[in-house]
Amino acid sequence: MLEQGVEVSMASTPDKHVGDLVLNQGAPFYPLNLSRELTPFKDLLALFETIRLIRKIKPQVVHTHSPKAGIIGMLAAYICRVPLRMHTVAGLPLMEVTGPKRKLLDFVESLTYKCAHWVLPNSQELKKFILDNDLSPDKSKVQVIGNGSSNGIDLEYFSVTPKLLAESNEFRKAHNIGHSDILLSFMGRLANYKGVNELVAAFSELQKRHENLKLVLIGAPEDLNPLEEHTKTEIANNKSIIAVGHQHDVRKFLAASDIFVFPSYREGFPQALLQASAMGIPCIATNINGCNEMIDDGNTGILIQPKSIHAIVNACEKLINNPQDSRKMGKLAQQFVLRNFEQQQLWRAIHAFYSSNLTARK
Repeated sequence: MLEQGVEVSMASTPDKHVGDLVLNQGAPFYPLNLSRELTPFKDLLALFETIRLIRKIKPQVVHTHSPKAGIIGMLAAYICRVPLRMHTVAGLPLMEVTGPKRKLLDFVESLTYKCAHWVLPNSQELKKFILDNDLSPDKSKVQVIGNGSSNGIDLEYFSVTPKLLAESNEFRKAHNIGHSDILLSFMGRLANYKGVNELVAAFSELQKRHENLKLVLIGAPEDLNPLEEHTKTEIANNKSIIAVGHQHDVRKFLAASDIFVFPSYREGFPQALLQASAMGIPCIATNINGCNEMIDDGNTGILIQPKSIHAIVNACEKLINNPQDSRKMGKLAQQFVLRNFEQQQLWRAIHAFYSSNLTARK
């Protein structure tokens, strides 16, 4: 965007990872006091803070991501009459909620969409969910840009180079992962809804059959939806499970992997699955929104039932016992990603979307 003459400003809750991103991008950053939890008083303060920011910088476009940033940002932009208001939907927590809390989340989501000119789910299945559940008062404003995903993928960055292979081999060596060992990997928040409890239980079962099996968990523990205590204990005590925490650069861990497992309960369009596929790693994922748009079951990977230890075990066994088929799936998935999700292609589509809609509203 910056290269195409667009003045970009970023605003979010500040943390180390956001700081690193801002330094890399070179765009002005404005800290906001947003919380992921439902905190009415803090949220009201954040709304006033966002209104003040919008009135200060006078943007032509406000584009929000995530549920909390969406409701605060779209309300503030609506109040300030920003010419173009867009909200990207990259997953909906309400999918896993029932009862009064579900009704509240439905209301918040609908209000966000009402304030936006465009609602941009990052997958076709997520768009279908939004329409089927009547979350948008105006169905015509719900649209997927390009082939989906929130940011596409930098194919050069996620290519497997000799340097990266050397780094991945060093990682394997440092953790006593031999050439004949099989390394499973997971990347994402270590949270209940990511299916990590089931993954760790499945891994423990698989270890009884395959002594050469290892598991690397790439991601930080989740405070809002923490893992079961027995899962935390197993991760801490099982010497074949390697938890590396949040990583700014995940490539060497993925390159070191033989199989990527992503047993999430809900997604929009999972970037982790996109990255693993771009590196040619055979993937197992749940048959949910987004995952089932990336994986053609049995062809570019394996789709499994959510919340099923048994399904994870069976899918892993299939790939472990058929390494040739496994490599073929990884290669086909890589080709699919190369054709459909190149980052610059998506960025051009987003820029064109901004331009055409701003022109239409003049």
